Amino acid sequence: MQRQPLGDSVKIERTAVTLREKVLNALRNAILNFQLLPGDRLVERDLCDLLGVSRTSVREALRHLESEGLVEYLDGKGPRVATITMEDAREIYELRCSLECMIIELFTLRASDEQLLDLEYALRKLHSRLEAGEIVPILDAVNAFYEVLFEGSGNRTAANFLRQLQARISFLRATSVSQNNRYKDSSAEMAEIVEAIKTRDPVKAHEACLSHIKHAADVALKVLAEQQGDEAPDGADIQAPLQVRFPNS
Repeated sequence: MQRQPLGDSVKIERTAVTLREKVLNALRNAILNFQLLPGDRLVERDLCDLLGVSRTSVREALRHLESEGLVEYLDGKGPRVATITMEDAREIYELRCSLECMIIELFTLRASDEQLLDLEYALRKLHSRLEAGEIVPILDAVNAFYEVLFEGSGNRTAANFLRQLQARISFLRATSVSQNNRYKDSSAEMAEIVEAIKTRDPVKAHEACLSHIKHAADVALKVLAEQQGDEAPDGADIQAPLQVRFPNS
């Protein structure tokens, strides 16, 4: 990944009701856009000047980002952008393989025709964002796509587990999608997932989801290995879950 420039575009417009959320979104987006890179120190005074807000607002946002796994506090040296290790990434992708494949199977069996139309609409929006190539809008569209899946799956517990990891999943997605031509492959893979769901075949939908996650993992892990000085893996060492079977009723 290459660092993108920080500038006046991140400065916050003062609106009392939404200021806290604006500060949080500005810092989160700066991380997901690679304007702030893993390991960068986050000096409160500098961030206050950059964003044009108080130290209290910045401190609250940093603590929230710590809870999301995007910021870490180490050795009493203050906050910095968190580094997702190779092992962290593998574990996240393995969890995605299990939970997302299950959610997609459940959606295939349980979703209404209206929810399927919602998913197709979310996919069209995602396609347009992928073609535009701007990372944060892409991530927003992906999250909207998955929210439709979460709702239609009927499994709130699994959905909430994935929401808790959303920020780190988004960072890995950004790492993957930002690579040359990956957005084209990702667009095609998401379309395959929707086409499989439309057949109402949970096994086919499971396989399409698993293929998408493994391809994304392959790209992201190679990038992380290069950044962290590790040997690039020959294909993502991600374990596929056992096929989950559900009754048709």
